[in-house]
Amino acid sequence: MNVSVLLLLICPSVISKVIDFSECSQFFNQEKPPVIPGILENSHSMDNRYKTICQKYENEYRFATLYDTTNRIPVFSAYRFTEKQSKCKRPHIKWRIEPELELLTSDKMKVKISYENQATDEDYTNNNYNVNRGHLFPSCHSGDEVTARSTFTLTNAVPQKISFNSGSWNRLEMKTKDLMDNYCRDKNDQNKVLAHVLTGAVPSKDKNQLNNRVNIPSYMWMTFCCYNSTSSSWVSQAYWAPNEDENKIITISKISLGKLQEFLSEEWVKITKLFDNNNCK
Repeated sequence: MNVSVLLLLICPSVISKVIDFSECSQFFNQEKPPVIPGILENSHSMDNRYKTICQKYENEYRFATLYDTTNRIPVFSAYRFTEKQSKCKRPHIKWRIEPELELLTSDKMKVKISYENQATDEDYTNNNYNVNRGHLFPSCHSGDEVTARSTFTLTNAVPQKISFNSGSWNRLEMKTKDLMDNYCRDKNDQNKVLAHVLTGAVPSKDKNQLNNRVNIPSYMWMTFCCYNSTSSSWVSQAYWAPNEDENKIITISKISLGKLQEFLSEEWVKITKLFDNNNCK
């Protein structure tokens, strides 16, 4: 039994691909992924620990993810914001894993997978760190129900402090959703909403790990680039916040794209360019 057949048996409607980003370049501004020296260049992973995933669901690519198999968390997810959902309802769907990240073996008809390179549901069970699964591509930023369901893969989630996830970060997701829906347009057809979004996590440098396996990020970040229909110009906004418990109402302030790149270069690795668009700064 070959690997493709095994994947179909495991999850018939979800066959994401661990392939270079050129296969799903539509999710990046100007169809060009970020440039992260030594990690991601020219749509290819430059280090085997980082995997480029074109996230496929119901026979279509829905978004893209750069995944760190050592920390077992995504670096970022990239997606197109095309319209907000009229009602943001969380789908009742089980979280999935990515079989292509693992070595699959078969013993007659029995499929065996050892999840060495990614987080699983078991990692989040009975944890002592007060975290839950935090989306990078939030389901409420998807334009339809099918895409919303596609976001429920653990390759699109990081251990996020529960109060932060439901507090300031959730408010930021709603705020940016409204901003993009009201002002971001497809330059070639201004009747259509369009923004390119990157949401990511900065891995922590301490030894606290979920289930002694999964890195609990120190920070979360988000940025978008779009054509502003009001000013008739390209614009970008960026945000970051510490992944910490919250006991009061906190507002995450916007910063420039340049400031975010400086922050990521200081706290993680050098970022050359998040958006290949000189008009988005």
